[in-house]
Amino acid sequence: MPVLVMKFGGTSVATLDRIRRAAKRVGVEVAKGYDVIVIVSAMSGKTNELVGWVNETSPLYDAREYDAVVSSGENLTAGLMALTLQEMDVPARSWQGWQVPVKTTSAHSSARIEEIPTDNITAKFGEGMRVAVVAGFQGVSPEGRITTLGRGGSDTTAVAFAAAFEAERCDIYTDVDGVYTTDPRVSAKARKLDKIAFEEMLELASLGAKVLQTRSVELAMRYNVRLRVLSSFEEPSDEAGTLVCAEEDIMESNVVAGVAYSRDEAKMTLVSVADRPGIAATIFTALSDAGVNVDMIVQNIAEEGRTDMTWSCPTTEVARAEKAMAEAKDGGVINYQELIADTDVAKVSVVGIGMRSHTGVAAKMFRVLSAEGINIRVITTSEIKISVLIDRKYMELAVQALHDAFELDKAA
Repeated sequence: MPVLVMKFGGTSVATLDRIRRAAKRVGVEVAKGYDVIVIVSAMSGKTNELVGWVNETSPLYDAREYDAVVSSGENLTAGLMALTLQEMDVPARSWQGWQVPVKTTSAHSSARIEEIPTDNITAKFGEGMRVAVVAGFQGVSPEGRITTLGRGGSDTTAVAFAAAFEAERCDIYTDVDGVYTTDPRVSAKARKLDKIAFEEMLELASLGAKVLQTRSVELAMRYNVRLRVLSSFEEPSDEAGTLVCAEEDIMESNVVAGVAYSRDEAKMTLVSVADRPGIAATIFTALSDAGVNVDMIVQNIAEEGRTDMTWSCPTTEVARAEKAMAEAKDGGVINYQELIADTDVAKVSVVGIGMRSHTGVAAKMFRVLSAEGINIRVITTSEIKISVLIDRKYMELAVQALHDAFELDKAA
């Protein structure tokens, strides 16, 4: 029988009533003739509670035990979902990561999936099981220890299973009914997209859109897994949600597909750094070793052998960056005058595959921001994206103005 993967996020399984509702959706797909692999997250709030218990018990915790505790939330949901399906006379069985097994690396709390053998679950489908309810977010290391994939990892689990089992589709059920041109909470004119290309979704996810985890989109693009994002709170239909698919599956699209934003950004500048070969590598190696996730990078023109180096990073990582640079300076590795941190900025981006073949998108974006009196601090571009750093107080104004200017409320 054809295989369908259905993933239910934390809000979709937050209570027993919501688990029953999700199970009814699974039953509908089984009745259509699918063998279904259901990937479940922990019930809403449960992972945060478990993380809190770990931190309270052991602030400098052993990452292996962290994974053992935190992964238990998904196990609970998987068992309850399987029991609910059985009560509906749907042959179902729960599976923990080690039982499949979902083989991962040994990087506890941020493991990556290496292989998902299909033999065990396929054999059970052959024996009459119709639904395999798999605990998302978890796997097993080469050493036989439980691992977790990082926050949002259940999305990645779902896509990985869809790729391994060559599923017809991977449906991601969440608390929103699809992918929008921007955050509907910021712009009332935000429009739900029927389809979006993998590359556009990947950029939007990495730039602040919270609908899908970035790694899951990367995986879907690599294995050409058709993803559908839809709400578990609306009546199901074949046209519901947003399909994330290959660019060639989209007939017509706007030049710009969406406007993304990230509120908690910081701009950091090393003032008067020695301008010499290898200085950038030295700076960003030190930041990488300190676990600082650097995004935008700008180097100023050198004067008298000195230059300024600017980058952006999440506000939560500013202290780490300051410590890394101070240690590098004290150790004589990097010589600079001062480090300036501005934690009152936001990143706003426009994304669209149409930008490859259309000129003037950057000029239009900059004109729109200028007309609103918004000063641009930093600019970076890629083939299908333009991002700017601006003062945080102008973020919502910028998103609304750009959404209007590119007429994203209208379909192509």
